[in-house]
Amino acid sequence: MEDRKGLGIKAGDTVRVHQKIQDKGKTRIQVFEGLVLARKHGNEPGATFTVRKVASGVGVEKIFPLYSPNIDKIEIVKRAKVRRSKLYYIREKVNREIKRQMRRMRMVALATESEAEAAARAEEEAKAAEEAAAAEAEAKAAEEAAAPEAETAIEAETTEETAAEETPAEEATEDEEKKD
Repeated sequence: MEDRKGLGIKAGDTVRVHQKIQDKGKTRIQVFEGLVLARKHGNEPGATFTVRKVASGVGVEKIFPLYSPNIDKIEIVKRAKVRRSKLYYIREKVNREIKRQMRRMRMVALATESEAEAAARAEEEAKAAEEAAAAEAEAKAAEEAAAPEAETAIEAETTEETAAEETPAEEATEDEEKKD
């Protein structure tokens, strides 16, 4: 709710509204992109905004409640500098004139994050942290496994060296016994 409040939708913005639609027991997302003509009732719980788009040569307007649970996500595609709070006069304008008036638009990448996206992002972060912890534990286990192997290798080398040292001494005593 706070993210939609901070989004600051104004008249003149081009928005993309992702709306949840129930079809035969299934929930799907329908995207409606258009120009915001009006915003009413500020930031109170009953706040609404009107979006207009031209589809197949026919103007279509929808009034969306700002805090509706049926709205999954709201993205602001463009912002325009307009001098009116209500752009109802655009209904009678031709598209070419509207585009000419809205030339000073700038691209904006603002969006509210849907609950599903937030959960997916949190899940990805948890998975990445888990993988990092597993890799760290694996590296530590490999080091610990390498340490005893290194000790046994050192012991084996020491045993070989002592065996090599004993062999010439034994040979010398055997040679002395043969001489006697």
